[in-house]
Amino acid sequence: MAALVSLLFLTVVASGAVVVDRIAVIVGKHVIKLSDIERDLRLTQFLNGEPLNLSTDAKRKQAERAIDQQLIRTELDSGGYSRATDSQAEALLHQIVQERYDGSESKMRAVLAHYGLKEDELRAQLVWQLTVLDFIQQRFRPEVAISDEQVRAYYDQHIAELRREHPDDSSYETLEPEIRDALEGEPVTKEFENWLSQQRQQTKIQYRQGAFQ
Repeated sequence: MAALVSLLFLTVVASGAVVVDRIAVIVGKHVIKLSDIERDLRLTQFLNGEPLNLSTDAKRKQAERAIDQQLIRTELDSGGYSRATDSQAEALLHQIVQERYDGSESKMRAVLAHYGLKEDELRAQLVWQLTVLDFIQQRFRPEVAISDEQVRAYYDQHIAELRREHPDDSSYETLEPEIRDALEGEPVTKEFENWLSQQRQQTKIQYRQGAFQ
């Protein structure tokens, strides 16, 4: 337990120097290190196309996201939920390269280097993001019920717009799954946010003052 609450982790690197890695937050029995927060912050900004920003305020905001992620990891470990595969992450990575970097992996790697990231860190992050999306669907979508009447009403109210978006086939039968998916999205997100709030209330969360300086 003493190791858990220690302020610093000391890691000896190949050169023989000692790198100080501060504990930033303790979530239940799980430690979140400052290096974890900084890495995830770089990944978040890279994926969002945001300028690199490692300010204290940015790290604090990322710490809050890291807490949520740890709560999800704990639930994944105890709930037997399926996880995303490397092949799914590879497909998403390919899509990113095609859409953002004109299909050039070298361009993507150059931008990764600017953010201080490695490709394997990006791949791991994509696996994690896909896993979280799968978890939300598995855990919360069954709790949301959208009736056939609600789907039909949406179709009737937006028929002109739907016909413009789907000129080849805008029939109700074709669009019903897509409409149902869209209508379920907001309440599923709400259920997820409520769950996170409850988990935060039920979990001891300790912030290390000064860890972000």
